Amino acid sequence: MKNIMKRNYKVLSLLLLLAFASCSFTSKKFSNPDKDKLLIQIITFVLEQGHFDPIAMDDAFSEELFKDYLEIIDPVKRYFYESDYNDFEKYKLTIDDQLKATDITFFNVVNERMLKRIEEAKAIYKEVLSQPFDYSLDEAFDTNYENSAFVKNRKQMKERWRQQLKFSTLSNYDDIYKQEKLAKENDASYVMKTEAQIEKEAREATLKSINIFFEDYIDDQRREDWFAIYVNTIVEEFDPHTYYLAPRNKEDFDQRMSGKLEGIGARLQKRMDYIKIVELISGGPAWRSKELEVEDIILKVKQEDEEFPVNIVGMRINDAIKYIKGPKGTKVTLTVKKVDGTLKDIVITRDIVELNETYAKSSIVEKDDKKFGVINLPAFYVDFKDYKNVNAAKDVKKEIEYLKAEGMEGLVLDLRNNGGGSLPAVVDMAGLFIQDGPVVQVRSTGEAKEVLKDRDKSISWDGPLVILVNEISASASEIMAAAMQDYKRAIIIGSKQTYGKGTVQNVINLNNMLRNNTSGDLGALALTVQKYYRINGGSVQLEGVKSDVKVPGRFSFIDVGEKDKDNPLPWDEISAATYTPWENDFDYNTTIKNSEDRMVNNEQLKLIEDNAKWVKSKIDETVYSLNYKAYRAQIEANEQESKKFDAISKYKTNLTFDSHSYEKNLFEQDTTDLKEKRQRWHESLSKDVYIEEALNVLEDLKTSYPIKKVASTVKVKN
Repeated sequence: MKNIMKRNYKVLSLLLLLAFASCSFTSKKFSNPDKDKLLIQIITFVLEQGHFDPIAMDDAFSEELFKDYLEIIDPVKRYFYESDYNDFEKYKLTIDDQLKATDITFFNVVNERMLKRIEEAKAIYKEVLSQPFDYSLDEAFDTNYENSAFVKNRKQMKERWRQQLKFSTLSNYDDIYKQEKLAKENDASYVMKTEAQIEKEAREATLKSINIFFEDYIDDQRREDWFAIYVNTIVEEFDPHTYYLAPRNKEDFDQRMSGKLEGIGARLQKRMDYIKIVELISGGPAWRSKELEVEDIILKVKQEDEEFPVNIVGMRINDAIKYIKGPKGTKVTLTVKKVDGTLKDIVITRDIVELNETYAKSSIVEKDDKKFGVINLPAFYVDFKDYKNVNAAKDVKKEIEYLKAEGMEGLVLDLRNNGGGSLPAVVDMAGLFIQDGPVVQVRSTGEAKEVLKDRDKSISWDGPLVILVNEISASASEIMAAAMQDYKRAIIIGSKQTYGKGTVQNVINLNNMLRNNTSGDLGALALTVQKYYRINGGSVQLEGVKSDVKVPGRFSFIDVGEKDKDNPLPWDEISAATYTPWENDFDYNTTIKNSEDRMVNNEQLKLIEDNAKWVKSKIDETVYSLNYKAYRAQIEANEQESKKFDAISKYKTNLTFDSHSYEKNLFEQDTTDLKEKRQRWHESLSKDVYIEEALNVLEDLKTSYPIKKVASTVKVKN
């Protein structure tokens, strides 16, 4: 399911400007007393004039927009009837014509009907929840709403609500039943609640939750909020990374860019109807708890002063975040669905999360009398107001110097889960490992390509280099990995391919489009304006960067890449840049072959691959029993199956990681728990089979038989 804030929480933006980009479009005078129509006029103009690959607003566009908009505002088909759909269908091929004429009739008709159906739904869900659920019946519920059709009448609508609410209440019922059973096990004299009492309590919890959902979320929506959803649906037809920031959401965006996050320290993303964890910020409350993980889905949120949780399934991400974030020191209970299908309540104490916790960090490790370094880079961060002092390239360079002072003989650059960031930072960082030359090519529509080069002939590290990536490594990470691969400068170890995001975005403040704005804040538009290409001419769009040594991971069978998104731009290629491959004495081909041989026989990786396949099979299961005994049996079966993968977390290498001397000196005066954070990181590195193999590769490179490679200027293409 799409929504107006979905793109805000992506960590996949290549170029995210802290200051909104100034308008550089052809001068045009916009004027319309109706703010909504004015916004449509400006949005369509900016898309047509500024988007890298603008699509035609024709009947095909209209038909797709029609389908997507109805899916967004009624994803589970519990508001609109078949008759409503038939009424709307007459606009299916004319929305494009309306937009060109700044006509918003389609939105008005659908929104008016939506508000009417919402009021009817309030009565329906209260009727449903006034009657007990019978969990002894053998019936099933399909969570894949695409398999559902619009209902024909109120009786069918009530039945749809009944099934959905029964499914939602089932987890409440299970929680209460388990609590009662545990109480009885701890105290034989305890009198357990009856099944009828448990059912009633579970149903009341659901009623309380859905009341809060409608009162705090649905009823709080203003017309401009509903219209923002419509506008965002329009712009997302162009590509997955073009999105609209409504005024209220732009304020949240600005606050988030200020450098601090107050909450649990996790980045969230909407996937279908669910809020998913896509990143844990190092040092944050969620990270410290060791319980929340990437790919966990948050189902419910309970405040410390409330008895019942709020179900956030189906909620827009910015509204869900309002429940999750909160003042420092307060506690929030998250009911999460783990990747293996199990449910778990996790209590987290909120705190201030400094974004500098996402900065580069490094560790030294000894292996067979050789010292190697590991640098972890979560993002290609930058402060555009103070680039000279705050940027990822500068910090990585410092970490390299600290590691060299310890006698480092090989370096692992860990870009796993790195969603990208600043284009200048990645160009500068690539320059740390090559003498000079092109790093990436950038192309705008109708313009000649631009080759971005490292012009600094100094090299910070000229020794063996391994780069770790996975399916989440995106954008700037892909530029870095691709450049080092094309130069034959590093061996890339990781997923079959990286994320596959080869586009560049600018954020356009729409208020700058007006000379005299009397309509109030119009918000902003994140707009795809360029594509970038490898120096060999190929694009990473959709295809990503293919690792030299491919290893399975937890995301190997899950749809997480650009190719799995709606409306991605196509793959293409341009002419290669002129560059000189790295001259070295390392036997890369033999080293890669040795690594592949080790990986094939690695039992830990086999287990990780089996787990990834199992997780995928659980994701594909969408039909659940509403019979409690069958439901509980399935949960227990999943828990039993998952135990065979416990060995993954128990894996331990014989490697010991430590901080470099400069960082150890910082521990003496630190007040931010830096020592504890580093100890936890070092512990995780010692259990990391990918880091272990990266170090094996460095050792092979260091000890491989020297073969002479003659550098020559080449021009190559994929």
